[in-house]
Amino acid sequence: MSKTPRHINNIIDEITHKISDKNKTIQCLIDVLHERGFGVLIFIFALPMALPLPVPPGINLLFAVPLLFLTAQQILMAKQPWFPKTIRNKTIDPNMIKKVLIKSKPLMGKLSILVRPRMAWVTRGLCSRFIGVFGFLFALCVCIPIPMTNTVPSFAILLMAIGVLMRDGLAVLGGMVIGSLWVLMLATLGVAGLQALLSYLL
Repeated sequence: MSKTPRHINNIIDEITHKISDKNKTIQCLIDVLHERGFGVLIFIFALPMALPLPVPPGINLLFAVPLLFLTAQQILMAKQPWFPKTIRNKTIDPNMIKKVLIKSKPLMGKLSILVRPRMAWVTRGLCSRFIGVFGFLFALCVCIPIPMTNTVPSFAILLMAIGVLMRDGLAVLGGMVIGSLWVLMLATLGVAGLQALLSYLL
């Protein structure tokens, strides 16, 4: 492992160059990126839902389900990412992925100003399990089919992935806090809504 992590936009450029029109399934994307580890794959699947860009209905599940598998495997401390055949064979538009990557570079450039190697122990070892637990919880929120509710938990996952790639433990912790606050807010609204419904019915 190098002493100084590369700039996140350099990683984006490398990924963009590797993706071609032949990468039309999730398996192809995994084959292209697997050597970069879980961090890059989680970054790729979280990024489209983390950006304030319009996405077709149901697209959240296309990215959330792989995130669930990846974060679950983080919890289990798996060495290689694995997906069932039904997910591996899902088609994905490589041009859309490249477009999202390119559009993300200005935001990633600004975000990288705040990200730097520190508290690296948070990004590896047994701490990876905790990152997986939080990531899995936030990925469940991304599965919720309600417009505009996917951006915050996806950004939290994205920030944790960037923290792992850049060995910035503070960024990882920041992602955990942002996502946890969002989950707490959803839970509070859900309980309040249920109480209102029960009071109306009873």
